Amino acid sequence: MQNTAAYGSWPSPVGAALAAANDGRPEHLGTVGDEVWWSAPRPTEGGRRTLVRRRADGTEATLLPPPWNVRNRVIEYGGRPWAAAERPGTGPLLVFSHFPDQRLYAHEPDAGPGAVPRPLTPVSTIGGGLRWADPVLLPDRGEVWCVLEEFTGPAPTDVRRVLAAVPLDGSAADDRAAVRELSDGRHRFVTGPRLSPDGRHAVWIGWDHPRMPWDGTEAVLADLTADGTLADARTVAGGPEESVPQADWDAAGRLLLASDRTGWWNLYRAEVEADGAVGPLQALCPREEEFAGPLWKTGTVWFQALETGPIAVLHGRGDAVLGILDPDTGTLADAPGPWTAWSSTLAVHGTRVLGVAAGPDRFPEIVELDTRTGRTRVVGSPHTDPVDPAHYPEPFARTFTGPDGRDIHAHVYPPRNPGSTGPAGELPPYVIRAHGGPTGHSALVLDLETAYFTSRGIGVADVNYGGSTGHGRAYRERLRGRWGVVDVEDCAAVARALAAEGAADPARLAIRGGSAGGWTSACSLARTDVYACGTIIYPVLDLKGWATDETHDFESRYLDGLVGPLDEVPERYEERSPLTHVDRITAPFLLLQGLDDVICPPAQAERFLARAAGRGVPHAYLAFPGEGHGFRHAATMTRALEAELALYATVFGFDPTGLPELELRT
Repeated sequence: MQNTAAYGSWPSPVGAALAAANDGRPEHLGTVGDEVWWSAPRPTEGGRRTLVRRRADGTEATLLPPPWNVRNRVIEYGGRPWAAAERPGTGPLLVFSHFPDQRLYAHEPDAGPGAVPRPLTPVSTIGGGLRWADPVLLPDRGEVWCVLEEFTGPAPTDVRRVLAAVPLDGSAADDRAAVRELSDGRHRFVTGPRLSPDGRHAVWIGWDHPRMPWDGTEAVLADLTADGTLADARTVAGGPEESVPQADWDAAGRLLLASDRTGWWNLYRAEVEADGAVGPLQALCPREEEFAGPLWKTGTVWFQALETGPIAVLHGRGDAVLGILDPDTGTLADAPGPWTAWSSTLAVHGTRVLGVAAGPDRFPEIVELDTRTGRTRVVGSPHTDPVDPAHYPEPFARTFTGPDGRDIHAHVYPPRNPGSTGPAGELPPYVIRAHGGPTGHSALVLDLETAYFTSRGIGVADVNYGGSTGHGRAYRERLRGRWGVVDVEDCAAVARALAAEGAADPARLAIRGGSAGGWTSACSLARTDVYACGTIIYPVLDLKGWATDETHDFESRYLDGLVGPLDEVPERYEERSPLTHVDRITAPFLLLQGLDDVICPPAQAERFLARAAGRGVPHAYLAFPGEGHGFRHAATMTRALEAELALYATVFGFDPTGLPELELRT
């Protein structure tokens, strides 16, 4: 029997602490012999990430205890942080990046209880120091090859990136000169090298300001010489208006790459002769679907070739699924199972393919597909229900109509609770969520943060506004020059549509987002009257400041495409920035900020708050020491989620029990 209670006040077993403890997902899959390894979040252990190994007998073990934190800061968003090699008789050799000091470490986990990681790279006191990502272990050469990000001065843009070889014997632990540089620095940004099966060639991705990697990149091919250097580096695909986010090899030594030259990231193959000559690119499965995505982190994987010939690919519109592609016929067969969204990390071993997959009713788990039998099974991080799944939302995908009749893709999560219903004649409040990026995507998957609201009677709608990935280049370029316009319009269109059709209370709509989503939330409060309140999380608030050394190097020219070059359209930076239009904001808001954030620094939030003070608009500011761009500590996530609900309770007029008070100032 259901009790009738105000929307937002329904009793729920999905607490903020439970949601925080289950935050994060496995990443950076790899196989080491017959074992499967991956990085895993530990929100309750200071937000660190560890490595987990699944042995061939199915047992699991954590490879690195606290305080080891397997993560790097290359381009601040990080890249693949580990590599390992099997060594028969002695156990595997692991190389990983440790977050606090950003050094590379070597570790032999089977060497005995006294074995501890030993440093391979030095510490630099210049700017952001030395950082390493996307490692490739070459034990026969006694080296690990990777991306080196080296700061040359105090500014965030005083930085260079090259491919580098680090000796495994530890001789570079205190000696920068012992690190061999492999590439010539022609590109400001690079991914790690991928070596051909015959050891003759290496391929990597490079690009330069002002392009972002989804605008245009180059696949660079070089010859690997006998003395271990890379020679005759040349561009073999890509360009200023063609994005190549991944390049690799098949077992026969043919070059594989993803390119959006047709407007969709599709997969291509080319023959590479012994002398390095590259034949024409052949489209393997031309479709108006995405077979790759935005390169936010080096080492991201959307496809992997199996030794037997097929290629494991992630593909689709919107969310990606796993398929097995026959490159000779173009036949594509999808993996069976309940998983509807696969993350951009894959590993292969023999005839097995491993990935991280989730669905509307299950958390991300590690799934193995046996291509011989076509069967799938969960082999790691298995889904378990911490509460009765009747408290989970039952979401659905929808395409809304926006200004000028354009499509807007969104995922809707209506309120759901088996023990509660809303009063007759009352409509539920809804939170409209704008994802970060803005070149990103919200997947239709189970998330306890979402269930925290929906199980209490608050609906949620994730908007993949124009500019989002998963729907082709034209869709993601709708935001070009119109950031703060298209995203705001699309979110508002979804909110208005839900209200117009009687799904949401038009007087109780909220906007919420983090990073670029925080920008959209702030802009929405300043530019529309749709929302009764908003939650703004580690946002961009001042475009001019963000474009002039107030963010990191990777995104320091992002606004050239999103808004326009500052020297050409300075008035647009003034007109769009929420900072310059605080006077237009009349709805209450909550601002959440990490004090260690170097991407969207607290200085922007503090300037915004200074202008909001004394204007009579209720607001709250919570700042979290030790948190950067994206909250990782369980205590932080718990407090932030409870504060967000407290804002909605105050503004929407409901009374949840046991919620810490949120002080709103004016």
